[in-house]
Amino acid sequence: MTVLLDEYYRYDLHNPLFIERKAAIGEESVALVGITQSGKTSLIKNYLLSKKKSAYLYLDCRDLRLDVNELNAVLEPFCREHKISILALDNYREGVRLFEIDQIILSSEQPLDTAVEVLPVNLLDFEEFLAFEPKFDSTALNHFFQLGGFPAMHRINAAERLLYLQKTLIRALEPIELDIMTQSSKMVTQKVSAFNLYERLKGERKISKDKLYLHVQALIDKRYLYMLEKYNHPSAVKKLYLCDTAIKQALNLQKHFGRVFENLIYLELIKHNVECYYEEGIDFYLPGRSQIILALPFANEHALFKKVESLEGFIITNGVREIIAVTMNLESTLSHPIARIEMVPFAQWTLGEE
Repeated sequence: MTVLLDEYYRYDLHNPLFIERKAAIGEESVALVGITQSGKTSLIKNYLLSKKKSAYLYLDCRDLRLDVNELNAVLEPFCREHKISILALDNYREGVRLFEIDQIILSSEQPLDTAVEVLPVNLLDFEEFLAFEPKFDSTALNHFFQLGGFPAMHRINAAERLLYLQKTLIRALEPIELDIMTQSSKMVTQKVSAFNLYERLKGERKISKDKLYLHVQALIDKRYLYMLEKYNHPSAVKKLYLCDTAIKQALNLQKHFGRVFENLIYLELIKHNVECYYEEGIDFYLPGRSQIILALPFANEHALFKKVESLEGFIITNGVREIIAVTMNLESTLSHPIARIEMVPFAQWTLGEE
């Protein structure tokens, strides 16, 4: 095992074409947590390349040559002998024993039971996506809808992108989890329970409800799936969202732009850590802002007024001060006696989020 560590220690890291992300590693120990291909490895390598080569050891724990018991016996002495101050364990296995060292950097798809600070690594939001675009013009938003938030999608031939996503998910997920994701891709933005997924899948494979529920929760914990609560009704059926809208295209042939658009808005909200819920007829209610957000890509002012009329009871009861209809490109401010109403294009809305 010492031979393997020596190989990694001598190896020159490469991280070509790195583009800065909102997430960044500082000088403290940290665990990067995010789904596969979200950019964790690139962030680690970019940080290490700013340090003296002899000061760090980078180790990919997926290496098939790595035996955890043997590694635990030699890793700490190896670091002491070579005066290594930064230990980076990419794709960390929880069986690998940690020890006192100046800085530990871990990466994982799943939340880790460690004392180090967690740094969430999300897929690209729209603002980050623009850094990957050759130019910012009217085509950028359409590219975002097509490519989604996986950083590697910009480097892959257009004809191979969906196959790339399929292969990525096959490698990262268990077969039952891939089946759950496939079913979920057909139910985006709908009210969905684990039992609903079980009912759909039981005809295709033999699986117990308990086991399926565990896998659904695992996908939520790893942030492949999101469930949005109903306001003031935590036990009500939740609305389902995918971690990336390109996954919907990769796993089924159904086309529903309105649902994709709503999913994109939700992802932008959670990436900005905005507390939100759904309500009947309301896509997103943000109580901390006294605000309602509606996903209406192609709405006009008349349709929006009719929509607001149906929500007046909720607006008055909850003291909503602002209603924002996020659109594809229509911008307008409407006069209304009980709340401010705005129609805001998606690009302007998300780039204006704090």
